[in-house]
Amino acid sequence: MGTRSRPIASPARVVLDTAVVVSALVFDGGRLAWLRSAWRQELIRPRVSKATVSELLRVLAYPKFCLAPEEQRVLQADYLPFCEPVTATVPASRMPRCRDPYDRPFLSLALAGRADFLVSGDEDLLVLAPRFTVPIVKPAELRTLLDLTG
Repeated sequence: MGTRSRPIASPARVVLDTAVVVSALVFDGGRLAWLRSAWRQELIRPRVSKATVSELLRVLAYPKFCLAPEEQRVLQADYLPFCEPVTATVPASRMPRCRDPYDRPFLSLALAGRADFLVSGDEDLLVLAPRFTVPIVKPAELRTLLDLTG
């Protein structure tokens, strides 16, 4: 896990990768449904950027989810109003080398948004945890770290 130089804010500033957000939104009774409650109750404050919102909108439209445009808008409305937009511009020199270029916007957002955690199940991101300044954790780790098990 990355090093910590400041205390965790309340609510915790988090960057949730797209797969985590989609899982929390689309699978209402799934293993990540607790995240919806966490952002609704302002226990966490997700950070978003233009790039990460664009990816979320693109993924929600995937045919495999069978979501009509109105259903997509309802899901967006259950997430985006709880988020804080951040202009994610970070010099390349501060960015770790990443195997998947599609993960770079999340790394940049975590730095620019002064996130307490980058939350992901993606191995391409998790492998960077030892050398990234923002802790990269799996959703279950975030739940434990923030004591959101209730």
